[in-house]
Amino acid sequence: MSSATKAVKLNPIHIEATSLPDAWFQTIYKCIEVGRDFTIDSGSFAGQKRLEFDYITVHIKFPGSRPLLPQIPLQYSLPNPVADDYLDDYLPYLMTGALKPGESYTYGQRICKYPLPKEYQDYDSQSNSEILIQDKGIWNNSSIIVQEDNSTYLNQIELLIWMYKNKGARTNQMVLQVAHPTDMLLQDPPCLRHIDTRIQDGKLHFVVYFRSWDLWAGFPANLAGIQLMKEYIAAEIGVEDGEIVASSKGLHLYNYVWELAECIRGKTIDDFRTGT
Repeated sequence: MSSATKAVKLNPIHIEATSLPDAWFQTIYKCIEVGRDFTIDSGSFAGQKRLEFDYITVHIKFPGSRPLLPQIPLQYSLPNPVADDYLDDYLPYLMTGALKPGESYTYGQRICKYPLPKEYQDYDSQSNSEILIQDKGIWNNSSIIVQEDNSTYLNQIELLIWMYKNKGARTNQMVLQVAHPTDMLLQDPPCLRHIDTRIQDGKLHFVVYFRSWDLWAGFPANLAGIQLMKEYIAAEIGVEDGEIVASSKGLHLYNYVWELAECIRGKTIDDFRTGT
């Protein structure tokens, strides 16, 4: 291994943005500037190339500002990364438990309709009394513990709302979980791993993590849908809508959109690599 290779270190990036579209444009610019290009060894689109951040956090101060989706200026003659009506179909994917044929999971199924382990259903048994929350307001709530088709499911959104309304805002336990260990066996495991939450100064804030994330279309579509989810939850709790901090060690641009991103940036990837 050469001394030059040994000297290479991770390059974490942080972006401060006002709105969701501002976050997208800034992140596109920065990816063209500093992203590393490589060939994908395994997983989605194996064999293709992508430009990727080592790690990035994006702090969006006013994610509720409209429009939620980025609009590319007309002079570029480029299509917007996400169609204006996309969120109409995306919200059910994110906030309901419905599965379409061929889907092994959706984010909404993991968040809103997760199978409750049988050993948890007898929540107040002697073996569970010191392990599980014992509040009957949770276990007897049909919106949280859902009975359907002779099965029992957990709705994490409804549980989160109930906990914040009834137990107070100062807790670090209210995380909407998407991932679980067996996802490593899936050919296409969830990119979104969790949505952590905090109520601070009367506002609901989201802290989001994606293991891998398509910057061109996935980033704006996902964040817009997550923002609408946050607005709904905040209203149900009775607090104001807050900020989003999103992070990923795999935010990337696939090579088939590099030229589009370079056009928006006004410089090419090679310009930044060669210092021209």
